[in-house]
Amino acid sequence: MERIREPIRVAVVFGPGRAVKPVWFEWRRRKHTITQTTYSWSDRVGDDTRLHFSVTDGKALFELVYSTTRQNWELLNLQAE
Repeated sequence: MERIREPIRVAVVFGPGRAVKPVWFEWRRRKHTITQTTYSWSDRVGDDTRLHFSVTDGKALFELVYSTTRQNWELLNLQAE
């Protein structure tokens, strides 16, 4: 995986309870439609809870991270096929 660490825009659907489902994101002026979330997890860095999503657009695998404290999204990693 290639480390990216760049801010991105993400569209999400909020489900029942605390469910969050990313549906597309923009990175470097390109929109990527998410076809599948392969895995999701959370971690903590200090007081910040971060939500991680491993997603694919059918061409590459991306790790998206949402900071609940800063309320922003970041593309953390990319694995191109």
